[in-house]
Amino acid sequence: MKSKKEKLDAYFVKGLKLYNQRKFYAAHEYWEEMWTNFYFNDRIFVQGLIQASVGYFHITNINLNGARGLFKKCLPKLKKFEATNIRIDNLVELIHCIENAKKCVDEIEDVNDFDWDNFVELRLKAIEE
Repeated sequence: MKSKKEKLDAYFVKGLKLYNQRKFYAAHEYWEEMWTNFYFNDRIFVQGLIQASVGYFHITNINLNGARGLFKKCLPKLKKFEATNIRIDNLVELIHCIENAKKCVDEIEDVNDFDWDNFVELRLKAIEE
């Protein structure tokens, strides 16, 4: 039987892999399952990832207003963990990309004009035993 930590890590890694495949809605589902069903110290960080993922999903779903709102909401949550993040290696790069993605969606009127250079694949930190 898996421990709570093993279950959390499995949800997180599955969400990360789906996010990197740009399967944003599916990634959000795994992270939301984790966020909803468990208590853990960096819940706000995971909530920020959920919001970032849904922000990118909204671009693929032709919903610029949704993307604008979620990119705005996720940034303070992710920035709060710049120094203490235990899950991904490239958080600073992610924050930078989301800041640029937010600027982009604030300036465009058509989702086809979104610059996908404002997306970065996440790199998993080694999960401690």
